[in-house]
Amino acid sequence: MTADPLDRVEAVVIGTSAGGIDALGRLLPALPVALRVPIFIVLHLPRDRPSLLAEIFQHRCAVPVREANDKDRISPGVVYFAPPDYHLLIDSGPQLALSVDDAVNFSRPSVDALFESAADIYGARLLAVLLTGASADGAAGLAAVHAAGGLTMVQRADQAQVPTMIESALVRLTPDWQLTLSEIADALARLTSEDVR
Repeated sequence: MTADPLDRVEAVVIGTSAGGIDALGRLLPALPVALRVPIFIVLHLPRDRPSLLAEIFQHRCAVPVREANDKDRISPGVVYFAPPDYHLLIDSGPQLALSVDDAVNFSRPSVDALFESAADIYGARLLAVLLTGASADGAAGLAAVHAAGGLTMVQRADQAQVPTMIESALVRLTPDWQLTLSEIADALARLTSEDVR
């Protein structure tokens, strides 16, 4: 029997922009209670108002959903959203870090910033997922995950509400998987504890 490459995954990063709330609405409610990895999400948001993402998705998900706080220790099986106007970074520990460094690709939070920092910490144990979006943010980050030996997954461009983010990444690398949202949901559902498989 062939080993599942997802067995080595210890963390997941997801990046999205335009169309992202709908896409995450398909993925996050499908996460299993026995999820064994943390999931970190950057969704481009207006900078000048509070995010309700954690509150909205908490009521729709079987796993805890939180807005990331600076210096929080990372817990397995928790979904963390980047807050508005802060980069979400992964630091040694591992722990969360929030940054007000300059926007990357006109975005703060930036998908590139999250993916690159997570690649530094998790290396080959990271899965990066890029979804629908209207900017080039995420292309460099996905390439950084690939260069660090991590796994890369993108939503099929022909199925994305806005394919720009995905197409920008495909210019830079060939990801390990190009999948529909339901196939991505199925893949994430495999990231469970061994004793419940």
